[in-house]
Amino acid sequence: MNNYTFINGGVTSPQGFTANGICAGVKQATSAAITKAIKANDSSVIPNGKRDLALIACDKPCSAAAIFTKNLVKSDTIYVTQKHLENGVAQAVIVNSGNANACNPDGYEKAEAMAKLAADALGIDENDVIVASTGVIGQPLPLAPIESGVNALKDILSKDGGTNAAEAIMTTDTVKKEWAVQTVIDGKTVTIGGIAKGSGMIHINMGTTLSFVTTDAAISAQMLHSALIEAADVSYNMVSVDGDTSTNDTLAILASGYAGNAEITEKNEDYKIFLQALTAAFKKVARLLASDGEGATKLLVCNVSGAADEKAAKTIAKSVICSSLVKAAMFGADANCGRILCAIGYSGAQVNDVKKIDVLYKSSAGEILVCQNGCGLAFDEEKAEKILLENEIEIIITLGDGASTAEAYGCDLTYDYVKINGDYRT
Repeated sequence: MNNYTFINGGVTSPQGFTANGICAGVKQATSAAITKAIKANDSSVIPNGKRDLALIACDKPCSAAAIFTKNLVKSDTIYVTQKHLENGVAQAVIVNSGNANACNPDGYEKAEAMAKLAADALGIDENDVIVASTGVIGQPLPLAPIESGVNALKDILSKDGGTNAAEAIMTTDTVKKEWAVQTVIDGKTVTIGGIAKGSGMIHINMGTTLSFVTTDAAISAQMLHSALIEAADVSYNMVSVDGDTSTNDTLAILASGYAGNAEITEKNEDYKIFLQALTAAFKKVARLLASDGEGATKLLVCNVSGAADEKAAKTIAKSVICSSLVKAAMFGADANCGRILCAIGYSGAQVNDVKKIDVLYKSSAGEILVCQNGCGLAFDEEKAEKILLENEIEIIITLGDGASTAEAYGCDLTYDYVKINGDYRT
């Protein structure tokens, strides 16, 4: 039973939180004209005019937690944020797009400087600021536009500013990703909201995604951390666009406690309700991230059932949505089951009998079985093409090994992916 409801809103929907995002000019060289425009919150004279600096704040210190990329090469923003979250407390998030602040000799100092700028503007402890960046790797981060931008942002933080914050963290994203969900815990209405970004350099282990989540639930930092891991494991960590895991991935959550429920400090029924709502939201975001993959025209959802165990189901689902050949076939509306079977076979997952595998394609245009008992079937090619021309396709794989299931999210591989990444930096 679903004990949650999606509502219109985002990162400012929970009680206690405000946010906004502006064009600070991070992507451009700072000039006197740009600095003047930043201070006036006027993006019309700044090249591109795209928002690139966001600030999220709560009116009180919050329980907080975060999880990060598994890439060994990390942005210094991650190290600063990890240090700041050692006590499980945060009150604000500052994040820029356009520059990843990764692989720079002064990256740590600049990440710390960003936290101090936000803290000074808000009048809070700099150790209570989460810092994040996204964009080009290996380029020095300009602090001047961030300094001016923070001073402008502090005056326009509002309950309506969450959507601007969502826009400010976009890089090659084509759509903003924001959401809000409500549930009832201990008789109190609890709201969870968030924003996310991600389009390319996305692969299992969170992939280039930055995601900032807020809630007014009363819940300890330890339980927040556990909930993040559990929810991400079946959502963010089941997404792949291109096989590249970023240096900057950050998924952070702040809890104000304003909902007034009894604080969740253990994995009890209240924790399960909170986790269910959080997981549902993260799965929604996972679909948004995959469907907005760079150059993508189709969302691919791979559903695996009948696996020997959960690990096997997840491994197979991931292998299929990561396959370049499968992704290319989906772009061309080619119902080639051989590529699916191949991806299952090299996945490394336990499959007791490949002669029991069935493969079915499904979309809003219908469904068609293309493989049964491990063998390709004769099928109506025109019907198959019609099904695969839709913008959301399910690849349904049935094994004969057990009762475990998994779902993974990906996209097709198109000409535009190469175009976007061939000149991303220049």
